[in-house]
Amino acid sequence: MTKFPERVYTTEEVKTAKELIDQGYKHKLTIEGSADFKEKINQVLELIKRAGYFDFLTAYIGKIMEIDGITQLRETEVAIWANKFAVENPVDAASLLVQKAYSMKEYLEGELYYGGNAEKRSVAKRIDFLQVLRDKSDDKNVKEECERLLQMWKESSLAF
Repeated sequence: MTKFPERVYTTEEVKTAKELIDQGYKHKLTIEGSADFKEKINQVLELIKRAGYFDFLTAYIGKIMEIDGITQLRETEVAIWANKFAVENPVDAASLLVQKAYSMKEYLEGELYYGGNAEKRSVAKRIDFLQVLRDKSDDKNVKEECERLLQMWKESSLAF
């Protein structure tokens, strides 16, 4: 198997990355940040595993890094930059990471992965994740938080 590109920017790098993922490549996820950030991300990853989305996440994301700025997908780095506020609520953070992984998938597939329609598609994947997590979780608090977030998304989707 070819080595995964250091960055995913040029047409050739994107093509190689997509081919590897299509063949089943999974990243060894790296978490960079404070001890508190790493602890919160580990809680988030447990929820992602419970919902059955960990393989999807590690196919498209190689690193989650704590930053002071705005939480964002760094496509060329196959990374998510997240601030401490983005990971405060583990259920919401889990859905955010799945949403960003979906955007990375679209980037590698040559889709327009930002803007109105792309945002609607990625939010739909986030909502799907929350529904799956709610249904698969045995934890009453997780189920309630999924319901609360789903209700919030339902109310805000009227703006779409």
